[in-house]
Amino acid sequence: MAEVTAAAVKALREQTGQPMMDCKAALTEAAGDMEAAVRILRERNKKVQETRLGRDTEFGRIGIYIDQAKNVGAMVELLCESAPVAGGTDVKQLATDLAQQLATGPGASSAEELLKQPSPSKTKPTLGEQKDDMFNRIREVFNVGRMVRINGKCAGYVHATGDLASLVEYDGGDAATAKDIAMHIVASAPSAVNKENLDQTEVEKERSFLTEQARAEGKPDNIIAKMIEGRMKNFYSARVLVEQPFVKENTISVADVLKKAGMTVKQFVNWKLGGK
Repeated sequence: MAEVTAAAVKALREQTGQPMMDCKAALTEAAGDMEAAVRILRERNKKVQETRLGRDTEFGRIGIYIDQAKNVGAMVELLCESAPVAGGTDVKQLATDLAQQLATGPGASSAEELLKQPSPSKTKPTLGEQKDDMFNRIREVFNVGRMVRINGKCAGYVHATGDLASLVEYDGGDAATAKDIAMHIVASAPSAVNKENLDQTEVEKERSFLTEQARAEGKPDNIIAKMIEGRMKNFYSARVLVEQPFVKENTISVADVLKKAGMTVKQFVNWKLGGK
């Protein structure tokens, strides 16, 4: 049996973050083979993970990655159990790695499919192994939530807290303005790019409500239509991107910013962590 040295145990601990005695036991079982010892530790910790899968993961971070040269972008939601862990360096790295691989890799239709793919920031492990290793060190459950990839010219923005983010597809303009629009979307949470993209059922419901309200105020029918159009501006301003005051300069609208930049927003995805 190969001798297990203190240096080998220390090296395995630094690599995996596992307790010294667990590292020594794994190296002993692996006859000193470092890679085999890593596999042994991973298998043992998978069993521990299985006992914790039902835990709530209400915190986390949204990862985002934009490749302007390839005109592709992606966002991925990484969920965990506690706020302090969500702000950790390892969590930020994994969230970014998940988004980068989704954007630049072959794509994925599920979290399971994505986690089987290689990690952009690691030399050997898959994203799933990277996630498992993080569990082994931190002892919190991590789940991959929503994922989205846009094949097109993109910009993105993640709030400093990591729990709010948007991804925008656009034509024309420049990357800096597009990122400002992504930041505006996070701050103002529009529902659609323009009026035509709104849920028309909701539009008609609001229009009917305002009409009944005007009649209750005793307004004559011949001026109600004009009044309603005026009052609908507030409805649109709250929900339509191009109708909103620009968050960085509220004396102009988003439409004004886009026109000046020669830019068109084709679509956007706006997330709050844990949303639907």
